[in-house]
Amino acid sequence: MDKKQLIQQIEGVRKSRVITYLTSDRQGPVNARVAMDIIPVISKQLRGIGKTEKIDLLLYSTGGDTMVPWRLVSMLREYCGKFSVLAPYKAHSAATMIALGADEIVMSDLSELSPIDPSTANIFNPQDPKNPQNKIAISVEDVMAYFDLAKNKFGIKNDEELAKIFNKFVEANPQIHPLALGNVNRTHNLIRILAKRLLKSHKTPMSEEEIEKIVDYFTEKLYSHQYFIGRKEAKEDLGLMTVINADENLSKAMTDLYEEYAKEMELGKIWNPENELGMNVSQTRKDYKIAFIESIQLSNCFELSLEYRRQQINVVQQTPQGPVQMPQEQVAWRIVGQGWK
Repeated sequence: MDKKQLIQQIEGVRKSRVITYLTSDRQGPVNARVAMDIIPVISKQLRGIGKTEKIDLLLYSTGGDTMVPWRLVSMLREYCGKFSVLAPYKAHSAATMIALGADEIVMSDLSELSPIDPSTANIFNPQDPKNPQNKIAISVEDVMAYFDLAKNKFGIKNDEELAKIFNKFVEANPQIHPLALGNVNRTHNLIRILAKRLLKSHKTPMSEEEIEKIVDYFTEKLYSHQYFIGRKEAKEDLGLMTVINADENLSKAMTDLYEEYAKEMELGKIWNPENELGMNVSQTRKDYKIAFIESIQLSNCFELSLEYRRQQINVVQQTPQGPVQMPQEQVAWRIVGQGWK
């Protein structure tokens, strides 16, 4: 079955209207993240559907802008009585936040969520010694773990000793500016506030105790952003009672639909500029589909156009006679077009 038929099949099983949102997680430039530019695209999809009882968002993404989930979920709720997320596979980070705002998170044995504390980067972050043009991202979990180590493992409690620990942290090499830590704290607090608002938006209210427990787990107690959470753990250990198991037929339809998108975005293919250009070719342009938002009425795709060019550069190599410049061939690439279509 093609994508449209699979969407119709899921709608029939779920008695709902389905919107799909998937982003590429390939390495290199051919990937996409959850971003605010989806809001007008999904708004158009919702206006095409109109107000309805149930909307399912089939979601695949490894994350992105943490400001998007609340904006997206609150908009979706204007068009339906019940909002659910269908997770055929990865729904990480910002995508997990979107799922936290759903009345149901429909998961198969392949589905996975993740912690929602991101890494932060701003102008005050330390400079990357390997690439001075870039800043090193600071993991919120790493900062929290550092001070947890000082207070709870080494027993440092008084203000004077904690001040020394803080000074060692900011005087490290590379140095960490205090305002970069302020940004980490602000982001950590913001994530907690947004997660609580998303959980409070459910059609069936949750208790404050339940919400606090879930937010604590997803922001602090899993300790690694690479810790992936299956459906059993999400429901039984983390207390996310909105998780429901997809039956065999629904699991197959969700997986089949994901795999159709995976083919179009070439998710299993390693991006390599040499291979993209090809042998005996000096220049070419290629188009990539790196995100989709679709329903049975409308299809939107984010396309990225890259230009590849073979060129000669001089590379300094050390020889017994000293450094010499040697010509070397490489493939350069640049973005020549991108946007939703």
